[in-house]
Amino acid sequence: MRKSRIRFTRSQKWSIPILLLSIFLLALVSALIFTHPNAQKPTTSNHNGGVAESELPELPRLAYLISGSRADGARLKRLLQALYHPRNYYVLNLDLEAPDGERVELGKWVRLDPVMREFRNVMVIGKADLITHRGPTALASMLRAAAILLKKAKRWDWLINLSASDYPLMPQDDILHIFSYLPRDLNFLEHTSNIGSKEYHRARPIIIDPGLYHSKKSGVFWAKETRSLPASFMLFMGSEWVVLTRPFLEFCIWGWDSLPRTLLMYFTNVLSSPEGYFHTVVCNHKDYQNTTVNHDLHYIKWDNPPKQDPMNLTTKDFNDMLLSGVPFARTFAMDDPVLDRIDQELLGRSDGQFTPGAWCVGRHDIGKDPCIVYGSLDAVKPSASSTRLEKLVLKLLDSENFRPRQCK
Repeated sequence: MRKSRIRFTRSQKWSIPILLLSIFLLALVSALIFTHPNAQKPTTSNHNGGVAESELPELPRLAYLISGSRADGARLKRLLQALYHPRNYYVLNLDLEAPDGERVELGKWVRLDPVMREFRNVMVIGKADLITHRGPTALASMLRAAAILLKKAKRWDWLINLSASDYPLMPQDDILHIFSYLPRDLNFLEHTSNIGSKEYHRARPIIIDPGLYHSKKSGVFWAKETRSLPASFMLFMGSEWVVLTRPFLEFCIWGWDSLPRTLLMYFTNVLSSPEGYFHTVVCNHKDYQNTTVNHDLHYIKWDNPPKQDPMNLTTKDFNDMLLSGVPFARTFAMDDPVLDRIDQELLGRSDGQFTPGAWCVGRHDIGKDPCIVYGSLDAVKPSASSTRLEKLVLKLLDSENFRPRQCK
């Protein structure tokens, strides 16, 4: 039976000590293969776990939006293989700048793969979006992907947006394992109302994204006029990389409240609107403002002072990425050697194969993907990476970090 969800409101208090204690127990069993409730029997082998099913929470289902542009088809394939798990859902989006042939080839590759064909959990957007750099079309693309997932996918708990230059730092088994102990109402997004110079660079200027009206890509247009800060809501800004819950995205998409629609109209003319829309919606509504964890779960390296785009990560950054405890990192140059090291040392993944998990029960013969033969989709085998993520989550949910950093 599915666990009841925890809803955060002003009138309810969430027992952080109980949650922290339950997460702390993960360290005692991190080396075992776990079989979760409602698991189907493995089709090819038996898994003998050391923990009773009744003691384990239900595994979540994650949804991923993976976006790319021209010449990113190969990167999206590699990223999907590194992220793949049959429990999850994946939306692949090559924008309009990519040629149709690249998009068709990506769709064909998904259809012909025997594992993805079996589980039918990967969707390739056929009618491409035109995405203008730093324009609201990037936000529109994410809202479109969320709407597709709400319509097509039966059930999922969090949506995670990634680009072709992102890469995971741990297997899905680790992420699913740790997230299974979290309330399903937590939204991970870095945010602050102290927007500083962004008030004059983003909030007051008015921009127009021609990608909303034309099929040819170009930069944004700037209006001569400026506007004052809104009085009916408070602006929040932060990282565009987010982990958002299904209930919150239902609120944004279905719009039974006027707030998401009002803010969508406002952020249509804001530079880099994905760095502010969800942050402002979640922090201006009483049902969601206490659900935020102020972190984007990414390792990102910036110049000092920061430039428009982050620095490319290399092998020199490998140890720092590990120490961060985060599940994702960006940006990586295409086929940088550090990706091979991540595959070998963190994911246990061979070239052209899926990242293995407890669901993969085939033989590890050279050249053969063990995930071609699969067992229970409700089994996970956490690696050492889960301990690093566990420590990060404990820190983020500590009483000194959690409440004081919500929508401030």
